[in-house]
Amino acid sequence: MTVQPLKAKDRAKRLFRRSIRFNLLAPYAIAALLTGGLWRSQVAESLDLLIYDVVTEARPARSADDVPITIINISESDISRQGWPIDDRLFCDAMDRLVAMGATAIGLDIYRNVGVGPDQECLRQRARELPQLVTIFNAIGGVDPVPGTPPERQAYNDMVVDADGVIRRDLVHVGGQDEATVALPLRLASIHLGMPDLPIQVESGALPIPWLNIGAGGYQEREETGAGYQKMMAYHQPGSFRNHNISDLLDGKVPEEDIRGRVVFIGSTAPSLRDSFEVPHSRFRTGSENFLGDNKFLMPGVELHSHRLASILSTVAGNGDRHVWTSANWLDRLLLGLSVAGGLLLGESVPSLRRGALLGGVVIPLLLAGGALLVWMRVWVGLVLPTGTMLIWAGAGWVRRGAASQQQRQQIQKLLGQTTSPEVAAQLWAQRDELLSGGRFEGRQIPVTILFTDIAGFTTVSEGMKPPELLAWLNRGMERFVPAITERSGMVNKFTGDGLLAVFGAPLSGGIARDAQAAVEAAQAIREHLRELNMDLSRQGLPTMRMRIGIHTGDVLAGSMGSRERLEYAVIGDTVNCASRLESIEKSRQGGVCRVLASSTTCRLLNDQEHLNWQAWGKLQVKGRSEPLDIWELAVSEPAAAPGTELAAGPASPD
Repeated sequence: MTVQPLKAKDRAKRLFRRSIRFNLLAPYAIAALLTGGLWRSQVAESLDLLIYDVVTEARPARSADDVPITIINISESDISRQGWPIDDRLFCDAMDRLVAMGATAIGLDIYRNVGVGPDQECLRQRARELPQLVTIFNAIGGVDPVPGTPPERQAYNDMVVDADGVIRRDLVHVGGQDEATVALPLRLASIHLGMPDLPIQVESGALPIPWLNIGAGGYQEREETGAGYQKMMAYHQPGSFRNHNISDLLDGKVPEEDIRGRVVFIGSTAPSLRDSFEVPHSRFRTGSENFLGDNKFLMPGVELHSHRLASILSTVAGNGDRHVWTSANWLDRLLLGLSVAGGLLLGESVPSLRRGALLGGVVIPLLLAGGALLVWMRVWVGLVLPTGTMLIWAGAGWVRRGAASQQQRQQIQKLLGQTTSPEVAAQLWAQRDELLSGGRFEGRQIPVTILFTDIAGFTTVSEGMKPPELLAWLNRGMERFVPAITERSGMVNKFTGDGLLAVFGAPLSGGIARDAQAAVEAAQAIREHLRELNMDLSRQGLPTMRMRIGIHTGDVLAGSMGSRERLEYAVIGDTVNCASRLESIEKSRQGGVCRVLASSTTCRLLNDQEHLNWQAWGKLQVKGRSEPLDIWELAVSEPAAAPGTELAAGPASPD
């Protein structure tokens, strides 16, 4: 058995059907790819971080003046006076003064793994003996603490920086490390509070801190956001910590009240030392607000550690430190799924594409505003990705519906061609969902008025003309007759060689009486157009046209007929046959250029028949029908008597 290859025509049809299916499914395939790309890219995270920074800057922050933390800074003036690097002896003198003034803990945020000056041993001695002193090392940079510092007073000063160079997260602690590996703020809090087990409490979950997990808030799913014990930074007002430079301390100009019972940081704030970082406020502030004197607002590392320590102290004291709570990863995934569903609902359920787009233009900003409001309330949920996903899937729905609408438009044009008026076409388009089913007009039995036309003596005319001339001659008539029908909401259902079949009332109806009235008015217009056409034809020496028209009203079966390859809108039934018989009956009884015959069924529906010249033909038997038709001719001249009155009463026995 051999398999015959597909014919080119069949292959083309299959490809066309596949292309339609692809056009309808492609928007959602593209939406899935765009969603995945948005999920993996940094775009959504960057926008979420921007919203976070905007709200952080706009939200009022507490002053740090009452927080038991004081910064002893090394400024540009100190460097000018004391030189750089500062001699170890000066640090020793500063620490002695701080201890004497009652500092509870001292954090030396200066690298001194290598001594400076002739009296380096003094700093190492202080590191060994002062219980208040904590010296730093840098785990990433491989910088050691001051030699001789015991492990319980060592601390790392590493901080986590986001991909855009901004510090928003606080690495409070890293569990499972040796005794020395404790963050500087946590180590100072332990000494200041007399709670050496504070790191253990952090690891055990005893402190009410909302730790970050992987992909928390607006962050993308990266391991670094869930490493160690991290939380979002809780910023006080930038620059509000009590602050003095080291020269004033050495000169005895720092008030004792700013030192006693407080944690003291010693660190650099001089811009030239480049120990400063971008924070959420950096996007919106300039150098005029920054005591660093730089054009861009940067926060010194020593102040960042102060903010971190202030948050720990507030949490331990139970003063309701305003932590930022972030969404969990499962909630982010749920929101992503809901955003897909919401996008589909927005794209597919709103009846009007314009309304759907307008609704999307309202919903999308509201979602982003809701996300900003949550951040204001210290709850950070990344809403840019869900919002963008909703917009992508809603857009896919709008594109799919647009493609489907275009396909339906093509189906309507394929089924009805160009045989309807723009007004009827607009109504069909508005009601397409009700009228079309599976790309077809469903079969319905409906009352319509049928109008048949035919050219009298066409065979004789055709014998005297060449085919191109004959076709041009016919088209000159059709160019006038078709608009006479379509302009009155009729539809030219088919051309019958030298005639046509028109339907009034299908697929849309203006009411059975209005449809009948429109058919009669179309017949009058055709008659008038025929007179004008014949005048032009006579002047050009061409044969004139004579026409017969038959009109009948009744029920028909209307709907799409044919195969998948060829469909057309068809009307079938006795009503169509009767109109055809009226057109062709007794062809010899034609006095003018256009004979119009109508059944009494049609005539009784007319509301202005008294202005028309109806002449009775009586009851005549038509071919293919058992019952006779009561026939009337629409004559040209005005009536002499009042046959319209007789007609208004209606025939004695309506068909």
